[in-house]
Amino acid sequence: MSDSSPLPPVRLRPEAELARAALSTPLLSRAARLARWAGPDTRVDAGGGLVEEQLPAAAELLGLDGDDAAAYASEAWRVAVDAGLVEIVDEEAGTVAAADELALLTGGSPHDVLTVWLAALETVVADAGVPDLDGLVDAMDEGGEVDFSSLDWDPEAEADFLDGVLGNLYLLTVSEDGPGESPVPLPALAASMIVPSDMGEPTNDVLEQVSDAMMRLDDQFRMLEPVGLVEYQPVDEALMADAEEEPSAPVDDTDVSRYGMVRLTPLGAYGLRARLLEAGFEAPAVGELADKGADVLLDGTAHFGQSAARAETEQWLTCREPLDAARELLAAARGADAGAPLRRLRCQQALSLVGAEAEPALRDVLGDPELGGLARVWLSERGASGVPAPSQELVFWLTIDTVAAQLAAEGNSEELQALVEGLAEQHSGFFAAAWRVEHPATADVLEAMGRLHPDKKVAKEARKAAFKARSQQGG
Repeated sequence: MSDSSPLPPVRLRPEAELARAALSTPLLSRAARLARWAGPDTRVDAGGGLVEEQLPAAAELLGLDGDDAAAYASEAWRVAVDAGLVEIVDEEAGTVAAADELALLTGGSPHDVLTVWLAALETVVADAGVPDLDGLVDAMDEGGEVDFSSLDWDPEAEADFLDGVLGNLYLLTVSEDGPGESPVPLPALAASMIVPSDMGEPTNDVLEQVSDAMMRLDDQFRMLEPVGLVEYQPVDEALMADAEEEPSAPVDDTDVSRYGMVRLTPLGAYGLRARLLEAGFEAPAVGELADKGADVLLDGTAHFGQSAARAETEQWLTCREPLDAARELLAAARGADAGAPLRRLRCQQALSLVGAEAEPALRDVLGDPELGGLARVWLSERGASGVPAPSQELVFWLTIDTVAAQLAAEGNSEELQALVEGLAEQHSGFFAAAWRVEHPATADVLEAMGRLHPDKKVAKEARKAAFKARSQQGG
């Protein structure tokens, strides 16, 4: 995932709702209970962890039992320390007390709560990249330092891998053509990090790497679920049993859910976006442009998907009177720069959400060479009277502008190819007239039509027209 271009915008839930979700996560709620329990008699070791003698009491307080009770209590305590819910009063004596941040969980703002949760999330993500402790103990030298060279584990590479997986899960969740809030199969997520995009049939070596990655991710997502980042259905234990053992029940090899399913929660989307922003990615959220000018709105939503652009525009419009909004949008849509056609397309889509109160603004630009076409479309669609018919010159200019906008928004999509075929079919002399259109994108549009049209004869006409247009423009 590259940080050179913005990610698709995420639709975040209100902070109050997310803060309630954060407070109800098993890990943060356990950490808060231990922080309230901490007092003068609580003792910690040199690393800030609870001393072993106090783990049973901590586990009992949290209602934990079983072989892993002490480990879960220790993890919750470590989160309490790292999130600032407790502070070490005396390092030498190993005494602790509740910290000021603990009060934020009950008396702070939703943003305060989420800030504490984000600190807890960082601790868990860091822990998820660490191998089992037995392996670390075995790799310690005489001085108590871990000899990483003796482990089949690179801390930095492991952290990067997990960050990449979480980034891909975020991207799949927020992309309009992705699964959205539906769970993602664990094999697909592992493969997204390992299988090259240009590889046809994966080799056995690559498939083995994917399988190994799945097992690592299975452990990691089990750790990440209690902090509320994901909802996770683990890999079926039967899949990891000895191949020579007879399965206790019939096995359905076609059931992909048996290989693990993971879904990013709304709280998780908030958390991963915060981490992406911290890492320098451009990760927009729907609603961020509501208080900005129309120029920022049109440029900002230029490469949003249709539904995200509509959601952003609807929020922008709710803050303004319809007539004022229409005038501001139209003014921002003008221009002869490369981004202008797409701005006008987004303007047209925004105006489709505005009621009849905006009519005066559209009538004011009927004579504008750049806006007159879209104004006629808007007025005609609403059955307005007295709308002047467009000149042939305006029709062709609007056509070039529309195709240029679609090219910028979607590239060589199937929808654009259908539009190109329709234009050439409806207007037999289209290319003979189109190359004369005085629009900055005329030559580029005609070249694209030559690329996209499946009929070789028509494509050749388009390329010839593009050559004439470029010659006319002096290029």
